[in-house]
Amino acid sequence: MSSSTEESRSTHERRLTAKGRATRDRIVAAAAKLMYERGVAGTSTEDILKAAQVTSPSQLYHYFGDKRSLVQAVIRHQTEQVLGFQRPLLGRLDSFEALEAWRDAVIQVQHARGCQGGCPLGSLAAELSDLDPQARAQLVAAYGQWEDAIRDGLRTMQERGELDGDADAGRLALALLTALQGGLLMTQTHRDTAALEAVLDAMIDRIRCHAVG
Repeated sequence: MSSSTEESRSTHERRLTAKGRATRDRIVAAAAKLMYERGVAGTSTEDILKAAQVTSPSQLYHYFGDKRSLVQAVIRHQTEQVLGFQRPLLGRLDSFEALEAWRDAVIQVQHARGCQGGCPLGSLAAELSDLDPQARAQLVAAYGQWEDAIRDGLRTMQERGELDGDADAGRLALALLTALQGGLLMTQTHRDTAALEAVLDAMIDRIRCHAVG
């Protein structure tokens, strides 16, 4: 998304009243839930209006202009939901104990969901990356935040002398995030977390190969 588009969106949001912001947020939350369950293509504006308890289509177009703008808002919403849940753990992902606690939290969420749905960002990426360049750019940025948080934790371990100098924190972080995404897809397909547990354990063991002492 261009900086001018982002600035225009931010300015518009600042101008909203408290009631308008609440309505807008309700529409985004409803759209995010439906698009997660049915996909973007399988979710109509009528479905969203009904779920958000908004009576007039003009309200949706007032806040978003078109469905593509709403999808961009959904990506931002899902990014915050996914990273917001993990942020307390990602913010201190700087020990093997923290890596294991993060792994356990991710697996626990899948059990709570009945192993359905996969990753909200992954689902959007699979559907939109080849169709919507702006959406793909947003998703790249979202994954970048996730990857950066993992990498920063590994670099902190390296700076403390807990990982050796051969450890490539950036490459390990990318591999761990990629493993997670694949594990989530397998969890969704098989309806169990065995593959997710296996791949996360394997990646943490790979990082442990660089442990000092």
